[in-house]
Amino acid sequence: MLTLEAKIAHKLHLTPNRISIIGFILALASAACYALTTPSTAWFLLLAVFFFLASGFCDAMDGIVARTYKQTTAFGGFFDSVLDRFADAASYAGIIIAGLCSAAFGYLWGTVVALVALIASMLVSYTRARAEVLGVKMESVGIAERAERMIILAVASVIGFFYLPILGYGVALIAVLSMVTVVQRVWHVYRELKKEKAAT
Repeated sequence: MLTLEAKIAHKLHLTPNRISIIGFILALASAACYALTTPSTAWFLLLAVFFFLASGFCDAMDGIVARTYKQTTAFGGFFDSVLDRFADAASYAGIIIAGLCSAAFGYLWGTVVALVALIASMLVSYTRARAEVLGVKMESVGIAERAERMIILAVASVIGFFYLPILGYGVALIAVLSMVTVVQRVWHVYRELKKEKAAT
């Protein structure tokens, strides 16, 4: 999957880290478009989705290039993860700045919903990082990993172009599913560490 694109990237001398940086820049462009969205400039919302999906494409591509061409490094994985967190935060920051959840919940509660989605998304990543430090594998644990959250936000944004409250509902869904994922991961770590303790 995406092997042709990986070959093209390799021929263009795009290393995994360079692809990660390009993806981050695209994420910032997406965040800026979210922030610039108003009722009279709703087309910025579609532009935000375009940059958002392009950023996600780069996020998938950097790993594929790294594995295909034996360019996997510990720093590369760390660097990519840090940029992903910045990219996630930027997207929600743009949504908060423009008050895009206000159409669904009003300004105050719309801001709260977006903040919860932002914080919960960060916690999803943090719980995985902490678990792996403890030696607990977290692959596929939880119902809302980054890919699922990106799909929900992209779909909600496209539909939101026609009916803006849908974007707010999509962000609320991300907030709820992310919190559920955090709870699932905490419970998973608890069980695994308990098993490990019982085995010693």
